[in-house]
Amino acid sequence: MNKTDRMLAILLRLQRGGTLRAEDLARTFETSVRTIYRDMQALSESGVPLLGTPGTGYSLMEGYFLPPVMLTADEALAALAGADFTARHFAGRVRLGSGTFREKLELILPPALREEVERLRDTTKLVNEKRWPAEEEELERTEQLREAVLERRRIEFVYIKAGEEARGAAEGERRRADPYGLALVRGVWMLIARCERHAAIRHFRVSRIKDLTVMPETFRLPGDFRLSDYRAEDDRAMRAVVRADAPAAERIREQRPYYLERIEQDGGERLLHFRMRQAEDLLPLLLGMGASAEVLEPEELRLRLREELRKMLDRY
Repeated sequence: MNKTDRMLAILLRLQRGGTLRAEDLARTFETSVRTIYRDMQALSESGVPLLGTPGTGYSLMEGYFLPPVMLTADEALAALAGADFTARHFAGRVRLGSGTFREKLELILPPALREEVERLRDTTKLVNEKRWPAEEEELERTEQLREAVLERRRIEFVYIKAGEEARGAAEGERRRADPYGLALVRGVWMLIARCERHAAIRHFRVSRIKDLTVMPETFRLPGDFRLSDYRAEDDRAMRAVVRADAPAAERIREQRPYYLERIEQDGGERLLHFRMRQAEDLLPLLLGMGASAEVLEPEELRLRLREELRKMLDRY
């Protein structure tokens, strides 16, 4: 924490009332007592009416206050929920910032409003979309990539494609790329970068990036590229129609799979329309539906599913 942020945090703590000892502040902000003395001197010289009592501590002169931040309970809850989300999905300075932000916000809330927000937080929970939380190594790698994006630094890495994890990083492909941005998609961090090998923008799942090196050389971001406006080309060219009973169709609707486009009524059953890149993309979902569903088209998918079922029968 830099000096300015620390002094503001000290002032906010003092504003809550009571007396604070330099030794306690030094432990809180992980600095020396001498540094706290200098902070207090700087606050006093800037016009903050501090009262210091030897052996007791520091307090604010009665009647002094910072301009209040006027927040409703819903606004404060939204801000704190965002801080909780950031703490789960980021590492390094951003995660640290979410903690200090949460602390500052809680400190400046009036007691009655703070209690109301705590009651709201007890009835609201953000659940990670991923079945398993991201490993710390992956979050740290995401933080490295974020710094590379901000500094416009070229990167090198080994990329492990889906299904190749068991072969080890040595079996992956070494890439060089210009990192344009990061996106959190369904709980998964994705790197959007211009791949040198393909001379085009590609998407890389951060969990499959290994041996990451941030290069000293920089790159220039295209003038017409804006991550907020960027939309990846949809290359799901294969379409499939699946007939399913109503309960199975409802389960699929609740799962909201990426490949599902729409569901139509078909008498007492439902027609599920999917769009995917290849037949294999839909196999896990179809196998999970069991006998409650039937692939109507394409024939390629029916044959691929039949082949997979034969392999399953051979195992049993």
